[in-house]
Amino acid sequence: MIVPISGNVTYSITLDPTVWIFDDRKVLLEEAFNKKQEIQEDDNELERASKRWDREVYQQNIKPPVNASIKKFEREKILANSYVMPLEDFIANAEAKQSAESAILLAGDKEIKISLDALKDSYFLFAVDGKPLKEDGPVHLYFKDGSNREDPIKHISKIVIE
Repeated sequence: MIVPISGNVTYSITLDPTVWIFDDRKVLLEEAFNKKQEIQEDDNELERASKRWDREVYQQNIKPPVNASIKKFEREKILANSYVMPLEDFIANAEAKQSAESAILLAGDKEIKISLDALKDSYFLFAVDGKPLKEDGPVHLYFKDGSNREDPIKHISKIVIE
């Protein structure tokens, strides 16, 4: 259930989609292809940063620190939705080298070549109804423009940057 990113990168990294359900960067699949979502993400990031700051300040004044857990309502919401994760941050963390121009996606028994820019401008579907993709996963690739919304690239198990 992991997806390594290797090849023409400074750092080979391994993605674990099973933990993304708790990541603040995840996007609801239904909202992923809306342009309005990008504006909301900026507002949401500022709001999340504010909440993190408040939580840190609050926890510093409590001895011992309190572990802020997911509320029951949030847990139920998470387990009822499908989510995608933007890939831009992961490609940035791997630090694709200047000469890198494309990526090969190992998808089942196929190798699919796409441009590095297209990869950066994509989402990985990692959860349907709050559950990992076991049968045709671990992830599916969707382009942010929605051009392959009806036919995503499935069974992705590795990314090799060229």
